[in-house]
Amino acid sequence: MASILVFSTEKISDPAIDLAGLLKQHYPPTVHTISVPCSSGIKPAWIMRGFERGFDGVFIAADGTDCPFSETCTEKTAAIVARTHDLMEEKGIDKARLRMAAICSVCSEAFVKQVSGFSKYLEGLE
Repeated sequence: MASILVFSTEKISDPAIDLAGLLKQHYPPTVHTISVPCSSGIKPAWIMRGFERGFDGVFIAADGTDCPFSETCTEKTAAIVARTHDLMEEKGIDKARLRMAAICSVCSEAFVKQVSGFSKYLEGLE
């Protein structure tokens, strides 16, 4: 089963992940989350460290336009993903192993669908 590191945000996507648990919605047990205040604060080095530590994929559960910290969160997070894609290419890592999607605070089904589909995709690469 593919292992996925999820960067989740405290105010937006963390509640969705918690709700998935409360509703007993199932997603792979190999999904591990790290909570951050805002997705635009994620460092490309953190993502690359995830790959170095053996994660098959990294998923950014982004704030999107709901971010309480920055009106430009979406653009900043997209730039982080673009910079990380360049680093991944330099290291010979398939860029498809990094995904990002906006997950709202009540989007538990969307979160489960995203990480479950990503896990299946990653398993197909192996």
